[in-house]
Amino acid sequence: MRIIKKLIKKQLVFSFLIIMTCCAVSALLAPQNATAGDLPQVQQAGVLRHLGVPYANFVTGSGDGLDVELIKLFARHLGVRYEYVKTDWQNVIPDLTGKQVTVEKGQVHVTGETPVKGDLAANGMTILPWRSTIIDFSSPTFPTQVWLLARADSPMQPIVPTGDINQDIVLVKKTLQGHPTIGKQQTCLDPELYNLKQCASSVLLFDGALNELAPAVLNGMAESTILDVPDALIALEKWPGKLKVIGPISPEQQMGVGFAKTSPLLRQAFEKFFAEIKADGTYHRLVNKYYLSVFSFYPNFFENQQIKDLKKVHRTAEGG
Repeated sequence: MRIIKKLIKKQLVFSFLIIMTCCAVSALLAPQNATAGDLPQVQQAGVLRHLGVPYANFVTGSGDGLDVELIKLFARHLGVRYEYVKTDWQNVIPDLTGKQVTVEKGQVHVTGETPVKGDLAANGMTILPWRSTIIDFSSPTFPTQVWLLARADSPMQPIVPTGDINQDIVLVKKTLQGHPTIGKQQTCLDPELYNLKQCASSVLLFDGALNELAPAVLNGMAESTILDVPDALIALEKWPGKLKVIGPISPEQQMGVGFAKTSPLLRQAFEKFFAEIKADGTYHRLVNKYYLSVFSFYPNFFENQQIKDLKKVHRTAEGG
């Protein structure tokens, strides 16, 4: 019996040593950038982790897209390796900040902690007030707006623009009265942001991806949906003659690259880089590649941005 006890004791000690060794090895092998990285940490790690949600032509899911190419250029500018980290709309902000959040009536509530998986987020993310309370945005990278789209056979008819965006929105909401529509919570297409429950006969909350809203309407889930401009332009091109734009639900909005509030130096580095590629025409060529028609809808956005950044680059070169 004494011999058996000694054997058991030795086995327990041996097992404990194995467990401790495994823990030590795991700690050594664990990625050193497991938390949000500001510029020094990104440069030390040698990699820039791009959080992206497959959406429209910003992140196509096939290894390219406007924001994919933009962040690849930024990584090259920093002299580090680019790494794409796939996420979704529900988790993109938690994956960037390490904080689980819920949004109720425009108010953000932190409900827990979660591992940080990326250094910045870029996937056609609209700059919304509630998002700006939890993350920092770059200067605007893309213009957008929320439109109401309906199936071509819908009795709803496109409004006649008045020249006053606020009046146009009122007309669109009057047109929506008595008709169902769909949107998606905690995104720029959240019906609550635009008080759609007050005018639509019913408002359905979509569980799928934003890219699937237009197909859901075509498949009969609802008569209409709200879409932001980039996705609407793609839907109109992909299903010609099957959808129609009723009109705007929001004033003009803007999209940007998201950064954790603990990464101010990384955001500053991006601002300098972004100003340079807008001024030299690189960004214009990227937009032209993925969203050629957007220049017809928002010519002033790109023209004014380019002029402003040319002046900024010139002042920097002159030491001003």
